[in-house]
Amino acid sequence: MEIYHKLAELLGPKAVLQDEPLYQHTTYKIGGIADYFVMPRDIQALRMTISLCKEYGLPYYIIGNGSNLLFGDRGFRGVIIQIFHNISEVKLEGNCIFVEAGALLSKVANVALHHHLKNLEFASGIPGTFGGAVMMNAGAYGGEMKDVIESVRVIDRQGEIKTLELEELEFGYRRSILMEKPYVVIDGILRLEKGNYQEIFDLMEEYKGRRTSKQPLELPSAGSTFKRPEGYFAGKLVADAGLAGFQIGGARVSEKHCGFVVNVGDATAADVVALMEQVSQRVEEKYGVKLEPEVKLVGDF
Repeated sequence: MEIYHKLAELLGPKAVLQDEPLYQHTTYKIGGIADYFVMPRDIQALRMTISLCKEYGLPYYIIGNGSNLLFGDRGFRGVIIQIFHNISEVKLEGNCIFVEAGALLSKVANVALHHHLKNLEFASGIPGTFGGAVMMNAGAYGGEMKDVIESVRVIDRQGEIKTLELEELEFGYRRSILMEKPYVVIDGILRLEKGNYQEIFDLMEEYKGRRTSKQPLELPSAGSTFKRPEGYFAGKLVADAGLAGFQIGGARVSEKHCGFVVNVGDATAADVVALMEQVSQRVEEKYGVKLEPEVKLVGDF
């Protein structure tokens, strides 16, 4: 109980939950129990929480709104740190937007629209937060975070805050240097361009229509399950392999978009992992293409 009291003293008892069901905090609606689930109120509290976890040798994992990840059925032995809601400030600075890591991309895109700033339309329907989007260089409809990022601030291994400029982030397809370094994104600057409000709005609406018509938004998922293999589309490979509707337990390959593995109501993490493995194996056997997961697997499976 010592660590609980330390966390509660630091963050306040209402911001520290014990034995918290993780399925309540992910878009997949799947996941076991976390020993501790905490919600720091600001960046300084976040730094101190990470320092405390290190002092006690406790594993920790930082989440936004729980998209693009799958927690194991046996949960997480350690501390889940949620930055969504609290660390989510968004403010205009000329043609730039300052964004804290827990802000939803959809919120940031709407701020850009309100101020007639273009080039962030692609992000308006991405369900993740800024921190996760930067880390994995999230993108859609031909746009990526690398196209709009100017700089990012992170907490480094020593607990110090440092700034990384665009070239230091080493962006690639669904990757950045942040996936390889023990850094925690806390905020960043987006550099945009002045545009026409109606044109920006219309493009966002067009993307919204595409998502609604082509993606299984009515069912819980973590978004695209597999990365796009070079020269191919993951969803088409899965469909061509005859796997539309293929199901293990409560996990199913969406018939609407075969790049999504959805939770049809009672899926376990084990169901999703088994389905992903089967799909990957069959696609590789048929086409010689290895599908790599885009979904992050976290915790004990």
